[in-house]
Amino acid sequence: MALNVTITGKFKKLWKYYLLQSLLAAGALFILILILDKDKMVVISAMGATSFIVFAMPTAVSAQTKNVIGGHLVGLASGAIFYFTALPYLLEYPCAVGIAIFLMVALDVEHPPAAGTALAVVINEVSPAVFVTIMTSALILSQCRYYLRHHLKDLV
Repeated sequence: MALNVTITGKFKKLWKYYLLQSLLAAGALFILILILDKDKMVVISAMGATSFIVFAMPTAVSAQTKNVIGGHLVGLASGAIFYFTALPYLLEYPCAVGIAIFLMVALDVEHPPAAGTALAVVINEVSPAVFVTIMTSALILSQCRYYLRHHLKDLV
């Protein structure tokens, strides 16, 4: 069976934005990696998904500043709660994600990558450095979207 690959009309029309916004996302993550300690890369892995939302779907609800920052705060809190429990990891990890999802929806700060933040925190560590790392990353990415909002297009 041959794979039929076609370039969509939207891509043909907006190819410069596809290229520019992908480069902006890569550049923002490059800056974060320069600023942050190499040991924290697993903890901010959810920022890759946040970058996608911010730069490929800038008008989406989940790309709004309150959702990016609020969602990651909820993810941090959920991960921290279960990091300090004595539950087996088979329960801790899914509970951290489940509580993060519940709180994001209840508090109206839905940001799907923040569920990954909850999981990364419960797996790795809870410390002031992790808090600063994640919140700095979320703030930088959300501010990139805010200041570039008149130049970014929805690509999906």
